[in-house]
Amino acid sequence: MTDGASLDGWGVLQHAVDLARRGETFAMATVVWREGPSSSQHGSRAIVTREGDVIGWIGGACAEPVLIREAHRALERGESHLLALGASDQFGDVPQGMTAIAISCQSEGAMQIFIEPVIPVPHLVIVGRSPMAHTLCRLALDLDWEAELVDSSDFTTASIAAHSAVIVATQGHGDEDVLETALAVAPTYIGVVASTRRGEALRGYLADRGHAAEPLDAIRVPVGLDLGPTPHREVAVAVLAELVALRAAGGLRGTHLPRTAPVAEAIDPVCGMAVTADDTSHPLVVGAVTHHFCCVGCRNQFEREAESRLAGDNP
Repeated sequence: MTDGASLDGWGVLQHAVDLARRGETFAMATVVWREGPSSSQHGSRAIVTREGDVIGWIGGACAEPVLIREAHRALERGESHLLALGASDQFGDVPQGMTAIAISCQSEGAMQIFIEPVIPVPHLVIVGRSPMAHTLCRLALDLDWEAELVDSSDFTTASIAAHSAVIVATQGHGDEDVLETALAVAPTYIGVVASTRRGEALRGYLADRGHAAEPLDAIRVPVGLDLGPTPHREVAVAVLAELVALRAAGGLRGTHLPRTAPVAEAIDPVCGMAVTADDTSHPLVVGAVTHHFCCVGCRNQFEREAESRLAGDNP
C-alpha cells in the first residue's frame, strides 16, 4: 500500500485521476495561503476519501482532523469552500463563504485550504451502432458524462467497471453474449433496448446458463422511461431520462453524494479546539468522563495537569 503522506502535489493529482477513473468519490484539498511556522507549503495538496483516509500532506496533528471533518461536510453538501486554520486573532474579518476554525496547539502557523468535492460523472457504455445508440451517446456527452459507443464484437469485460452503466442496443444481434460479458463484471446498471417479451427470453437463456436470479431480475428490459409510442431515436431521451432520475436518487454507484451520519464533536479541554468525538481524537477517560483531544500533545498536557492537581490534593 502506498504511503499517502509521501506523495507530492503532482503525485496527489495523479492519484486523484486514478480514483475518479474508478468511480470513487473524494474531496481535494489545496493550501492556497500559509503563514509560518507551518509544515505545509503553498500548493500542498491532499485527498480525503469517504472513509477518512488522507492521501498527501496538508498539515500536522491539529490540522488533519479538522481537514477530514470539513472535507466530509463538503462531500455531504456537494459544495466547495475555503477553510482558514490558525489562532483566532489571525483571522480578522472572515469573508462570506469561508469557514474559520481556531487551532491553538503547539504551532503558531496559519493557513487557508480550498476544499473541493469530487463526484465522478457516470460512465455510460452503449453497446450497438444504431441511430438511437449514437443519439444517446451524444446526449450523455452533452451532460459531460463519460460516454462511449462500443460495437458488440469489441465489447469485453475491460470495456466496463463496477461503476459503469451498460445499455445494450444491439437490436437482437448478440444480446446474449453482451449480457453475459456485462454480468461477469456486475456493473451498477444494465439496460436492454428490447421488448418485454424479448427480455423474458433473454433472462430465460441466461438462467439456463447458470446465472443467479437476482442480477437477472435487475436487468432493465425495456430500458427507459415510458414516454408512450416514440420514434427509434427518441428512445434515447427515455433511456437518458431514466438514468438521470436514477442518479439523482443515488442509484448509480459512485456518482452521487455520500450520505453519512452526523458526526459527534467534543471540545479539547486544553486548547479549546472542536474535535471529532471518536477513537481518532485520543480519548482519555477520567472518572466517568471521556475527554477528546486534537493531538497527543494536548492529551499529555491534560494528564500532567491532572496528576499535579491530584498531587496537590494528596500531600
